Amino acid sequence: MKLAIVTAYPPSKVTLNEYAYHLVKHFRQKQNITELVLLTDKTEGEKDISFVEHGCKITIKECWEFNSYLNIVNVTKAINQVKPEAVLFNLQFMKFGDKKIAAALGLMLPLVCKIKRIPNIVLLHNILEEVDLGSAGFTSNKILQKIYGFIGTTLTKLILQADTVAVTMQKYVDVLEFKYKATNVTLIPHGTFEVTKEKPEYRIPKGPLQVMTFGKFGTYKKVESMIEAVEKVRANTGLDLEIVIAGTDNPNVPGYLAKVQNDYKHVPQVRFTGYVEEYEVPTLFKESAVVVFPYTSTTGSSGVLHQAGSYGKAVVMPDLGDLALLVKDEGYKGEFFEPNSVDSLALAIEALVTNEAHRMNIAKANYKAATAYPMEKITNLYLQNFDRIKTLKAPQRKPVLQPATA
Repeated sequence: MKLAIVTAYPPSKVTLNEYAYHLVKHFRQKQNITELVLLTDKTEGEKDISFVEHGCKITIKECWEFNSYLNIVNVTKAINQVKPEAVLFNLQFMKFGDKKIAAALGLMLPLVCKIKRIPNIVLLHNILEEVDLGSAGFTSNKILQKIYGFIGTTLTKLILQADTVAVTMQKYVDVLEFKYKATNVTLIPHGTFEVTKEKPEYRIPKGPLQVMTFGKFGTYKKVESMIEAVEKVRANTGLDLEIVIAGTDNPNVPGYLAKVQNDYKHVPQVRFTGYVEEYEVPTLFKESAVVVFPYTSTTGSSGVLHQAGSYGKAVVMPDLGDLALLVKDEGYKGEFFEPNSVDSLALAIEALVTNEAHRMNIAKANYKAATAYPMEKITNLYLQNFDRIKTLKAPQRKPVLQPATA
């Protein structure tokens, strides 16, 4: 099968590019895929396809740009040129832009594929019904929230024109089936990027205990509370703790981390890594004692939690939204804290850095949860769904009528 994937892709800074990297890495190893065609956003650097594993041919066509009104035209043109047998869309609502018209036009592409009778699946990482628009940084204005809600409903109806919409959490399936009466929604878990054959080393390297957070910061992910919480833990325990803030600004909040770095320059042992390349991710997690999620809201299944699990790490997270659901649905564990409470966050961090047995128990539980859904299994689920769609789209043969015998 010649499979096209419409997505942002490293070194892109557009959301979900890291997820696409791991999807491609595992799809490439499937025997029944003859070619992968990546229909990606335009970037200055070369696309990263330097996988160790051998596999099928990969073709890259950079054919869309964030906030361009021509994306629907240019991606359609690319699809016409490459003639894929199936198309997978790696999406969330602001994938093609944060301007309403540009975003909406891009999200019409699954409908285009359906009209062209090309089997297509949308991987939808979040649904607007489960996003706290105020905490997530969209708007706190009640009237604007209603407008966003109307727009979100309209965009969801567009996305549901796909042959199949895959979501990563059972609650998303329930909402889409109840509110939109959708019959084409399926659950395919987020999956874990890297699951090594060797079990992780749960003991921490010598030196300062690294308390790490990873992501794009400035909206509902803010690091001030984490820095202040670690300061409290240092004061209470006397432990040698290093704060590691790994990642970049959220595109909607440029300059956020630079301001934080300046505001907290008096705090010792705070390290800002900047953008983390894919090859640097394993070291980042392996050297960490604890992974913290300083969130006030959630907007989808957490890739960072799955990564933390795959490296056997204990986590500290707020007991809310999709993080709480992942604990219930997939078996992840952690120390929980009250969002917006520095004291609560400090107590959660302290519980892990002062009790090695407790930290290791949580780390082992998270590794077990992560290994249940490796990307190898996730990509197989997509291929099974494509086979089902192809069968449904195949023209039905009419029975041949035999002439009546005398």
